[in-house]
Amino acid sequence: MSTQRKSPSRNWLLILGPGIITAALVFGPSKMTITSKMGADYNNDLLWVIVVAIFFMMVFTTMGARIGAQNKETLLTLIKNKFGRPVSILIGLGIFLVAISFQAGNSTGVAISIAEASGSNPKLWIVVFNIIGILLLFFKSFYKVLEKIMIALVILMLLSFLTTAILIRPNFLEVMKGLVPTAPEGSIGLIVAFIASCFSLVGAFYQSYLVQERKKLSKTNAADGTERLSSRIGIIILGVMSAAVMICAANVLHPQGIKVTSASDMGKALEPLLGDHSSFLFLIGLFGGSFSSLIGNAVLGGSLLGDTLGYNSDLNHKMVKVFISMVMIAGSIIALVFGSLPLELIVFAQSITIFLVPFIGITMYLIGNDKVIMGQNVNSPITKIWGALGLLLIIGLAIGNFINLVN
Repeated sequence: MSTQRKSPSRNWLLILGPGIITAALVFGPSKMTITSKMGADYNNDLLWVIVVAIFFMMVFTTMGARIGAQNKETLLTLIKNKFGRPVSILIGLGIFLVAISFQAGNSTGVAISIAEASGSNPKLWIVVFNIIGILLLFFKSFYKVLEKIMIALVILMLLSFLTTAILIRPNFLEVMKGLVPTAPEGSIGLIVAFIASCFSLVGAFYQSYLVQERKKLSKTNAADGTERLSSRIGIIILGVMSAAVMICAANVLHPQGIKVTSASDMGKALEPLLGDHSSFLFLIGLFGGSFSSLIGNAVLGGSLLGDTLGYNSDLNHKMVKVFISMVMIAGSIIALVFGSLPLELIVFAQSITIFLVPFIGITMYLIGNDKVIMGQNVNSPITKIWGALGLLLIIGLAIGNFINLVN
Protein backbone atom coordinates (compact mmCIF):
# COMPACT_ATOMS: atom_id res chain seq x y z
CA MET A 1 0.00 0.00 0.00
CA SER A 2 1.54 3.27 -1.13
CA THR A 3 1.14 6.59 0.62
CA GLN A 4 0.66 9.76 -1.39
CA ARG A 5 2.98 12.52 -0.30
CA LYS A 6 2.41 16.15 -0.89
CA SER A 7 5.16 17.99 -2.75
CA PRO A 8 7.23 20.53 -0.81
CA SER A 9 5.77 23.34 -2.94
CA ARG A 10 2.25 22.18 -2.06
CA ASN A 11 3.13 22.20 1.65
CA TRP A 12 4.50 25.74 1.37
CA LEU A 13 1.32 26.79 -0.44
CA LEU A 14 -0.76 25.52 2.48
CA ILE A 15 1.52 27.24 5.00
CA LEU A 16 1.83 30.65 3.31
CA GLY A 17 -1.69 30.88 1.87
CA PRO A 18 -3.56 32.65 4.72
CA GLY A 19 -0.89 35.30 5.31
CA ILE A 20 -0.50 36.09 1.62
CA ILE A 21 -4.26 36.33 1.13
CA THR A 22 -4.41 38.89 3.96
CA ALA A 23 -1.53 40.88 2.42
CA ALA A 24 -3.26 40.89 -0.97
CA LEU A 25 -6.57 41.86 0.62
CA VAL A 26 -5.09 44.85 2.48
CA PHE A 27 -2.86 46.10 -0.36
CA GLY A 28 -5.52 47.63 -2.61
CA PRO A 29 -5.70 50.72 -4.84
CA SER A 30 -6.42 53.06 -1.91
CA LYS A 31 -3.28 51.85 -0.11
CA MET A 32 -1.24 52.39 -3.27
CA THR A 33 -2.64 55.91 -3.65
CA ILE A 34 -1.83 56.87 -0.05
CA THR A 35 1.66 55.33 -0.26
CA SER A 36 2.37 57.06 -3.58
CA LYS A 37 1.22 60.39 -2.14
CA MET A 38 3.50 59.96 0.89
CA GLY A 39 6.51 59.49 -1.37
CA ALA A 40 5.48 62.20 -3.85
CA ASP A 41 4.89 64.83 -1.14
CA TYR A 42 7.59 63.96 1.41
CA ASN A 43 10.28 61.99 -0.43
CA ASN A 44 11.53 59.06 1.71
CA ASP A 45 10.85 60.88 5.01
CA LEU A 46 7.78 58.80 5.93
CA LEU A 47 9.27 55.37 5.28
CA TRP A 48 9.34 54.77 9.04
CA VAL A 49 5.53 54.94 9.10
CA ILE A 50 5.40 51.71 7.09
CA VAL A 51 7.59 49.97 9.68
CA VAL A 52 5.33 51.07 12.56
CA ALA A 53 2.10 50.07 10.80
CA ILE A 54 3.52 46.72 9.67
CA PHE A 55 4.78 45.91 13.17
CA PHE A 56 1.40 46.40 14.84
CA MET A 57 -0.38 44.69 11.95
CA MET A 58 1.88 41.69 12.48
CA VAL A 59 1.06 41.59 16.21
CA PHE A 60 -2.69 41.39 15.58
CA THR A 61 -2.53 39.22 12.46
CA THR A 62 -0.45 36.66 14.35
CA MET A 63 -2.97 36.87 17.19
CA GLY A 64 -5.80 36.19 14.74
CA ALA A 65 -3.89 33.26 13.26
CA ARG A 66 -3.37 31.69 16.70
CA ILE A 67 -7.06 32.09 17.55
CA GLY A 68 -8.03 30.35 14.31
CA ALA A 69 -5.50 27.55 14.78
CA GLN A 70 -6.43 26.92 18.42
CA ASN A 71 -10.21 26.73 18.03
CA LYS A 72 -12.76 24.83 15.94
CA GLU A 73 -15.29 27.64 16.44
CA THR A 74 -15.01 30.74 14.28
CA LEU A 75 -13.91 34.02 15.85
CA LEU A 76 -17.43 35.46 15.59
CA THR A 77 -18.75 32.36 17.39
CA LEU A 78 -16.16 32.79 20.13
CA ILE A 79 -17.17 36.45 20.45
CA LYS A 80 -20.85 35.47 20.60
CA ASN A 81 -20.13 32.93 23.36
CA LYS A 82 -18.01 35.36 25.38
CA PHE A 83 -19.74 38.70 24.83
CA GLY A 84 -23.22 37.81 23.51
CA ARG A 85 -24.93 37.56 20.13
CA PRO A 86 -25.57 41.32 19.67
CA VAL A 87 -21.81 41.97 19.75
CA SER A 88 -21.09 39.31 17.11
CA ILE A 89 -23.93 40.62 14.90
CA LEU A 90 -22.62 44.19 15.20
CA ILE A 91 -19.14 43.14 14.08
CA GLY A 92 -20.24 40.78 11.29
CA LEU A 93 -22.84 43.13 9.81
CA GLY A 94 -20.56 46.14 10.20
CA ILE A 95 -17.72 44.47 8.29
CA PHE A 96 -20.15 43.45 5.54
CA LEU A 97 -21.36 47.05 5.10
CA VAL A 98 -17.81 48.41 5.07
CA ALA A 99 -16.83 45.78 2.46
CA ILE A 100 -19.67 46.93 0.18
CA SER A 101 -18.81 50.60 0.74
CA PHE A 102 -15.20 50.20 -0.36
CA GLN A 103 -15.73 47.59 -3.10
CA ALA A 104 -16.39 50.31 -5.68
CA GLY A 105 -12.80 51.54 -5.26
CA ASN A 106 -11.44 48.05 -5.97
CA SER A 107 -13.60 47.74 -9.10
CA THR A 108 -12.45 51.15 -10.31
CA GLY A 109 -8.78 50.30 -9.64
CA VAL A 110 -8.97 47.12 -11.74
CA ALA A 111 -10.72 48.98 -14.56
CA ILE A 112 -8.26 51.90 -14.61
CA SER A 113 -5.18 49.64 -14.68
CA ILE A 114 -6.44 47.81 -17.78
CA ALA A 115 -7.99 50.88 -19.44
CA GLU A 116 -4.78 52.95 -19.05
CA ALA A 117 -2.67 50.17 -20.56
CA SER A 118 -5.06 49.39 -23.45
CA GLY A 119 -6.72 52.76 -24.10
CA SER A 120 -10.16 51.24 -23.63
CA ASN A 121 -13.32 52.15 -21.67
CA PRO A 122 -12.91 51.48 -17.89
CA LYS A 123 -16.61 50.61 -17.47
CA LEU A 124 -16.17 47.56 -19.67
CA TRP A 125 -13.50 46.16 -17.35
CA ILE A 126 -15.57 46.84 -14.22
CA VAL A 127 -18.18 44.46 -15.61
CA VAL A 128 -15.70 41.90 -16.96
CA PHE A 129 -13.64 41.44 -13.80
CA ASN A 130 -16.60 41.36 -11.44
CA ILE A 131 -18.13 38.65 -13.63
CA ILE A 132 -14.80 36.78 -13.47
CA GLY A 133 -14.78 37.18 -9.68
CA ILE A 134 -18.30 35.74 -9.39
CA LEU A 135 -17.50 32.86 -11.77
CA LEU A 136 -14.58 31.85 -9.54
CA LEU A 137 -17.13 31.04 -6.84
CA PHE A 138 -18.41 28.12 -8.90
CA PHE A 139 -15.18 26.14 -8.47
CA LYS A 140 -15.64 23.10 -6.22
CA SER A 141 -13.03 24.16 -3.66
CA PHE A 142 -13.15 27.94 -3.76
CA TYR A 143 -10.51 28.38 -1.04
CA LYS A 144 -7.93 26.45 -3.10
CA VAL A 145 -8.67 28.67 -6.11
CA LEU A 146 -8.58 31.82 -3.96
CA GLU A 147 -5.24 30.81 -2.45
CA LYS A 148 -3.59 30.18 -5.83
CA ILE A 149 -4.94 33.38 -7.39
CA MET A 150 -3.83 35.53 -4.45
CA ILE A 151 -0.34 34.03 -4.37
CA ALA A 152 -0.01 34.60 -8.13
CA LEU A 153 -1.19 38.22 -7.81
CA VAL A 154 1.16 38.92 -4.88
CA ILE A 155 4.10 37.51 -6.87
CA LEU A 156 3.00 39.72 -9.78
CA MET A 157 2.89 42.79 -7.53
CA LEU A 158 6.24 42.04 -5.91
CA LEU A 159 7.96 41.62 -9.29
CA SER A 160 6.26 44.73 -10.66
CA PHE A 161 6.99 47.13 -7.81
CA LEU A 162 10.43 45.83 -6.86
CA THR A 163 11.60 45.83 -10.49
CA THR A 164 10.32 49.39 -10.93
CA ALA A 165 12.06 50.48 -7.71
CA ILE A 166 15.35 48.92 -8.87
CA LEU A 167 15.12 50.53 -12.32
CA ILE A 168 14.74 53.93 -10.65
CA ARG A 169 18.06 53.42 -8.79
CA PRO A 170 17.19 55.18 -5.54
CA ASN A 171 19.84 56.67 -3.28
CA PHE A 172 20.39 54.03 -0.58
CA LEU A 173 21.44 56.53 2.11
CA GLU A 174 18.35 58.67 1.45
CA VAL A 175 16.16 55.59 1.78
CA MET A 176 17.81 54.66 5.11
CA LYS A 177 17.27 58.19 6.44
CA GLY A 178 13.56 57.66 5.91
CA LEU A 179 13.59 55.03 8.66
CA VAL A 180 14.30 57.74 11.25
CA PRO A 181 10.94 59.00 12.60
CA THR A 182 10.13 62.53 11.50
CA ALA A 183 6.84 64.33 10.84
CA PRO A 184 7.30 67.01 8.15
CA GLU A 185 4.89 69.92 8.19
CA GLY A 186 1.49 68.90 6.83
CA SER A 187 2.23 65.16 6.89
CA ILE A 188 0.10 64.15 9.90
CA GLY A 189 -2.99 63.51 7.78
CA LEU A 190 -1.11 61.09 5.51
CA ILE A 191 0.57 59.36 8.47
CA VAL A 192 -2.81 58.77 10.09
CA ALA A 193 -4.39 57.63 6.80
CA PHE A 194 -1.63 55.11 6.08
CA ILE A 195 -1.51 53.62 9.59
CA ALA A 196 -5.31 53.37 9.68
CA SER A 197 -5.41 51.54 6.33
CA CYS A 198 -2.31 49.36 6.71
CA PHE A 199 -2.86 48.45 10.37
CA SER A 200 -6.06 46.69 9.28
CA LEU A 201 -7.75 45.01 12.23
CA VAL A 202 -10.46 43.75 9.86
CA GLY A 203 -7.74 41.93 7.90
CA ALA A 204 -6.20 40.61 11.13
CA PHE A 205 -9.66 39.46 12.25
CA TYR A 206 -10.22 37.55 9.02
CA GLN A 207 -6.82 35.85 9.32
CA SER A 208 -8.40 33.50 11.89
CA TYR A 209 -10.94 32.37 9.29
CA LEU A 210 -8.29 31.81 6.61
CA VAL A 211 -6.23 29.70 9.01
CA GLN A 212 -9.28 27.56 9.72
CA GLU A 213 -9.88 27.08 5.99
CA ARG A 214 -6.27 25.92 5.67
CA LYS A 215 -6.77 23.53 8.60
CA LYS A 216 -9.61 21.87 6.70
CA LEU A 217 -7.36 21.30 3.69
CA SER A 218 -4.41 20.03 5.72
CA LYS A 219 -6.77 17.94 7.89
CA THR A 220 -5.19 18.97 11.16
CA ASN A 221 -6.87 20.33 14.27
CA ALA A 222 -3.73 21.37 16.12
CA ALA A 223 -1.87 24.67 16.20
CA ASP A 224 1.58 23.71 14.87
CA GLY A 225 3.13 27.16 14.64
CA THR A 226 3.01 27.37 10.84
CA GLU A 227 0.03 29.71 11.08
CA ARG A 228 2.26 32.29 12.79
CA LEU A 229 4.93 31.91 10.10
CA SER A 230 2.30 32.38 7.40
CA SER A 231 0.88 35.55 8.93
CA ARG A 232 4.31 37.09 9.53
CA ILE A 233 5.58 36.40 6.02
CA GLY A 234 2.35 37.78 4.55
CA ILE A 235 2.62 41.03 6.52
CA ILE A 236 6.33 41.40 5.70
CA ILE A 237 5.39 41.12 2.02
CA LEU A 238 2.75 43.80 2.58
CA GLY A 239 5.47 46.05 4.02
CA VAL A 240 7.90 45.37 1.17
CA MET A 241 5.27 46.25 -1.46
CA SER A 242 4.31 49.44 0.40
CA ALA A 243 7.95 50.49 0.72
CA ALA A 244 8.65 49.79 -2.98
CA VAL A 245 5.72 51.98 -4.09
CA MET A 246 6.77 54.79 -1.74
CA ILE A 247 10.39 54.66 -2.95
CA CYS A 248 9.17 54.83 -6.57
CA ALA A 249 7.06 57.90 -5.79
CA ALA A 250 9.86 59.53 -3.77
CA ASN A 251 12.35 59.18 -6.61
CA VAL A 252 10.07 59.90 -9.58
CA LEU A 253 7.22 62.14 -8.49
CA HIS A 254 8.82 64.14 -5.66
CA PRO A 255 11.71 65.63 -7.72
CA GLN A 256 9.20 66.75 -10.38
CA GLY A 257 6.71 68.13 -7.86
CA ILE A 258 3.95 65.91 -9.25
CA LYS A 259 0.93 65.50 -6.97
CA VAL A 260 -0.90 62.17 -6.68
CA THR A 261 -4.68 61.91 -6.98
CA SER A 262 -4.85 58.20 -7.84
CA ALA A 263 -2.55 55.17 -8.01
CA SER A 264 -2.57 55.31 -11.82
CA ASP A 265 -0.81 58.70 -11.65
CA MET A 266 2.36 56.80 -10.77
CA GLY A 267 2.20 54.78 -13.99
CA LYS A 268 1.81 57.96 -16.05
CA ALA A 269 4.71 59.66 -14.27
CA LEU A 270 7.07 56.75 -14.87
CA GLU A 271 6.63 56.88 -18.65
CA PRO A 272 8.80 59.96 -19.45
CA LEU A 273 11.60 58.75 -17.19
CA LEU A 274 11.72 55.02 -17.91
CA GLY A 275 9.61 54.55 -21.04
CA ASP A 276 6.37 52.80 -21.92
CA HIS A 277 7.45 49.42 -20.55
CA SER A 278 8.08 50.68 -17.01
CA SER A 279 4.79 52.54 -16.97
CA PHE A 280 3.08 49.35 -18.15
CA LEU A 281 4.95 47.37 -15.47
CA PHE A 282 3.56 49.56 -12.70
CA LEU A 283 0.03 49.30 -14.12
CA ILE A 284 0.38 45.51 -13.96
CA GLY A 285 1.11 45.88 -10.25
CA LEU A 286 -1.90 48.19 -9.87
CA PHE A 287 -4.05 45.53 -11.53
CA GLY A 288 -2.72 42.87 -9.15
CA GLY A 289 -3.44 45.01 -6.10
CA SER A 290 -6.91 46.00 -7.30
CA PHE A 291 -8.07 42.55 -8.44
CA SER A 292 -6.76 40.83 -5.31
CA SER A 293 -8.61 43.37 -3.14
CA LEU A 294 -11.73 43.06 -5.28
CA ILE A 295 -11.89 39.33 -4.61
CA GLY A 296 -10.51 39.39 -1.06
CA ASN A 297 -12.73 42.21 0.16
CA ALA A 298 -15.84 40.47 -1.21
CA VAL A 299 -14.83 37.13 0.32
CA LEU A 300 -14.21 38.76 3.69
CA GLY A 301 -17.53 40.64 3.75
CA GLY A 302 -19.59 37.76 2.39
CA SER A 303 -18.18 35.01 4.58
CA LEU A 304 -18.48 37.07 7.77
CA LEU A 305 -22.10 37.92 6.95
CA GLY A 306 -22.68 34.19 6.40
CA ASP A 307 -21.17 33.42 9.80
CA THR A 308 -23.26 36.19 11.40
CA LEU A 309 -26.50 34.80 9.97
CA GLY A 310 -25.77 31.21 11.01
CA TYR A 311 -24.51 29.79 7.70
CA ASN A 312 -20.99 29.41 9.07
CA SER A 313 -18.15 30.90 7.05
CA ASP A 314 -17.49 27.91 4.78
CA LEU A 315 -16.47 29.36 1.42
CA ASN A 316 -18.15 26.42 -0.34
CA HIS A 317 -21.56 27.09 1.29
CA LYS A 318 -24.12 28.30 -1.28
CA MET A 319 -25.39 31.17 0.86
CA VAL A 320 -21.86 32.38 1.63
CA LYS A 321 -21.21 32.47 -2.13
CA VAL A 322 -24.41 34.47 -2.58
CA PHE A 323 -23.25 37.01 0.02
CA ILE A 324 -19.81 37.26 -1.64
CA SER A 325 -21.53 37.87 -4.99
CA MET A 326 -23.68 40.57 -3.37
CA VAL A 327 -20.56 42.52 -2.36
CA MET A 328 -19.14 42.30 -5.90
CA ILE A 329 -22.41 43.25 -7.60
CA ALA A 330 -23.05 46.20 -5.25
CA GLY A 331 -19.48 47.48 -5.69
CA SER A 332 -19.64 47.24 -9.49
CA ILE A 333 -23.01 49.04 -9.63
CA ILE A 334 -21.68 51.91 -7.47
CA ALA A 335 -18.55 52.16 -9.65
CA LEU A 336 -20.57 52.13 -12.89
CA VAL A 337 -23.18 54.66 -11.73
CA PHE A 338 -20.92 57.15 -9.94
CA GLY A 339 -17.58 56.53 -11.67
CA SER A 340 -15.85 56.58 -8.28
CA LEU A 341 -16.75 56.23 -4.64
CA PRO A 342 -19.46 58.82 -3.76
CA LEU A 343 -18.60 61.19 -0.91
CA GLU A 344 -21.71 60.13 1.02
CA LEU A 345 -20.61 56.50 0.87
CA ILE A 346 -17.10 57.39 2.01
CA VAL A 347 -18.53 59.25 5.02
CA PHE A 348 -20.85 56.32 5.75
CA ALA A 349 -17.99 53.80 5.61
CA GLN A 350 -15.75 56.01 7.72
CA SER A 351 -18.51 56.43 10.31
CA ILE A 352 -18.88 52.67 10.68
CA THR A 353 -15.13 52.05 10.64
CA ILE A 354 -14.37 54.67 13.31
CA PHE A 355 -16.45 52.82 15.89
CA LEU A 356 -16.11 49.28 14.52
CA VAL A 357 -12.32 48.91 14.26
CA PRO A 358 -11.47 49.62 17.94
CA PHE A 359 -14.35 47.33 18.90
CA ILE A 360 -12.89 44.53 16.75
CA GLY A 361 -9.42 45.05 18.22
CA ILE A 362 -10.64 44.96 21.82
CA THR A 363 -12.68 41.76 21.32
CA MET A 364 -9.76 40.04 19.53
CA TYR A 365 -7.37 41.11 22.29
CA LEU A 366 -9.64 39.80 25.06
CA ILE A 367 -10.23 36.50 23.24
CA GLY A 368 -6.46 36.11 22.75
CA ASN A 369 -5.91 36.77 26.48
CA ASP A 370 -8.51 34.18 27.58
CA LYS A 371 -6.71 31.08 28.90
CA VAL A 372 -9.88 28.96 28.71
CA ILE A 373 -10.32 29.70 25.00
CA MET A 374 -6.67 29.82 23.98
CA GLY A 375 -4.99 27.25 26.24
CA GLN A 376 -1.24 27.20 25.64
CA ASN A 377 -1.66 29.67 22.77
CA VAL A 378 -2.87 32.46 25.04
CA ASN A 379 -1.22 35.83 24.39
CA SER A 380 2.26 36.02 25.88
CA PRO A 381 3.14 38.92 28.22
CA ILE A 382 5.05 40.70 25.43
CA THR A 383 2.10 40.26 23.03
CA LYS A 384 -0.23 41.68 25.67
CA ILE A 385 1.98 44.77 25.99
CA TRP A 386 2.34 45.38 22.24
CA GLY A 387 -1.32 44.52 21.68
CA ALA A 388 -2.39 47.08 24.28
CA LEU A 389 -0.18 49.73 22.65
CA GLY A 390 -1.67 48.84 19.27
CA LEU A 391 -5.18 49.29 20.67
CA LEU A 392 -4.24 52.69 22.10
CA LEU A 393 -2.92 53.68 18.66
CA ILE A 394 -6.13 52.54 16.93
CA ILE A 395 -8.36 54.25 19.52
CA GLY A 396 -6.34 57.44 19.13
CA LEU A 397 -6.74 57.30 15.34
CA ALA A 398 -10.47 56.67 15.75
CA ILE A 399 -10.86 59.72 18.02
CA GLY A 400 -8.90 61.86 15.54
CA ASN A 401 -11.00 60.63 12.60
CA PHE A 402 -14.20 61.27 14.53
CA ILE A 403 -13.13 64.86 15.26
CA ASN A 404 -12.34 65.38 11.55
CA LEU A 405 -15.65 63.84 10.53
CA VAL A 406 -17.81 66.11 12.72
CA ASN A 407 -15.84 69.30 11.94
